[in-house]
Amino acid sequence: MSTESTGPEGSVPAGLRIDRVVTSGTFSLDGGTWDVDNNVWVVGDDDQAVIIDAAHDAAPILKAVGDRDVVAIVLTHAHNDHIGVAPELAEATGAPILLHPADEMLWDRTHPGVAHDELSDGQRIVVGGHELEVINTPGHSPGSCVVWAPSANVLFSGDTLFQGGPGATGRSFSSFDDIIASIRDRILVLDPQTRVCTGHGDETTVGAEAGDLDEWIRRGH
Repeated sequence: MSTESTGPEGSVPAGLRIDRVVTSGTFSLDGGTWDVDNNVWVVGDDDQAVIIDAAHDAAPILKAVGDRDVVAIVLTHAHNDHIGVAPELAEATGAPILLHPADEMLWDRTHPGVAHDELSDGQRIVVGGHELEVINTPGHSPGSCVVWAPSANVLFSGDTLFQGGPGATGRSFSSFDDIIASIRDRILVLDPQTRVCTGHGDETTVGAEAGDLDEWIRRGH
């Protein structure tokens, strides 16, 4: 398992600190297993942080956190590659694990019987004086969520939106129509300059993706 940690990325106004940690492992569902690299985002300031997703390897994530107080571990959805080390991170930091209840059936496949708190649409999490807003964007999974930092104009999109299109919907508990509606109605309405920090791969902006919606619909799954 290889890991890569990078420091604060891009120009982030209003003092919000964003660290990306890249971890490598596997994603398994519907009898298949694939090698994947995941982006984990550590968001906050020099005193507090929120961890967005908990992929593969806790050590580099905790290294990025350092001695900061972790307010919450926010899971964008419950595919195993995004939640694998959530209990380990919670034990190490004392922070609550937050997951949308519509993904409980996926959580139970990886962490049966492990308790967590609920993430809800419209929920606001304050970290380092900044407010993060949770937006439920079903499609990739029923409980998929994105996390919006309005003060910095940054969106953490999980596997809902990538550079080049929506997340995969050809597996159990997913819906192409739902993910298109989520992206159209809940993400593309944001400022076109909104920076989109994705769950895998390179970042993008809302404006860079908005013009391709009709092509995604024609392309289908």
